[in-house]
Amino acid sequence: MPSAAPRRAQRSGNDAPQLLLALPTPLTAAPADPPAHHVRAALDLRLRALLKHDPGTRTGEDIEDLHQMRVSVRRMRAALKAARPLLDAAWADGLRAELGWLGRALGPVRDLDVMLLRLRGEAAALPAGEQDAAERLVAALVAERETARADMLRALEAPRYTALLERIVDAIRLPLPTPSATRAQPELADLVRAEARKLGKAVERAGEDPPDETLHALRILGKRVRYTGELVEPALGKPVKRLLSATAVLQEVLGDHQDACVAEQRIRELLDGLGEYPDAHVVFVAGRLVERERARADQKRTEWWAAWLQVKERAAAL
Repeated sequence: MPSAAPRRAQRSGNDAPQLLLALPTPLTAAPADPPAHHVRAALDLRLRALLKHDPGTRTGEDIEDLHQMRVSVRRMRAALKAARPLLDAAWADGLRAELGWLGRALGPVRDLDVMLLRLRGEAAALPAGEQDAAERLVAALVAERETARADMLRALEAPRYTALLERIVDAIRLPLPTPSATRAQPELADLVRAEARKLGKAVERAGEDPPDETLHALRILGKRVRYTGELVEPALGKPVKRLLSATAVLQEVLGDHQDACVAEQRIRELLDGLGEYPDAHVVFVAGRLVERERARADQKRTEWWAAWLQVKERAAAL
């Protein structure tokens, strides 16, 4: 009889949704459960979401499937990073690295989906005489997305993808590997406090009017606070819920700012890609779109500090 390892190696990414059948009953985590069990429950929840959206990501019928699949990957990575002191570090880092590979496979298509929605919306609002020029920019993005989607589908068909999913399923079935019992472990509250402190120190260094790149870095740190909060919320309750609410607002403001900055840069790149002497109408329309994105970014820049103060207040109450 063949061994289990060769059988697994022969499976393709098309088998991924079937792994739902191999999962135990959905895990729950009560406040009194060991901290590592909360991580295990979080992985279980996010893996189920990932597998649910796998088929739709492949067909591409609804771009929301890819979005949710990517979010599931990000949340698993964030949980493993935040809970690293609770887990065997080599195990957690190895799984997180493989999830990073999957995230990089999904990311380009999702980013292009967002950009296409934005650009098409802007094009539809232009006068009829300018919409054709905007479509020249849209067409270049569509071609780029087709290439990125082909790369993504190859990754989802690769044995590496199925091996990653089976690795997470195996982790969910049994208690997660933890460090030596002689090493002191933090409480769940310590995990979210640590992420909140990192964000607070970064904000202090940045000041109220930092460069665009710094605001993007703060957004990433805010996301870590939020995802870590989601991990520990079942154990800590209302104080974390209030922090999550405030962090979601901060993320939205900084996310809108980043989206505008990225859109501005992408429009400039698309224009450069049309050659040394692009059509004057396309240049004019691109200029209008860039101006709108810059105005949006400037508006969000005026809102982020107040949103941060709310996060700071809620974090202090933990």
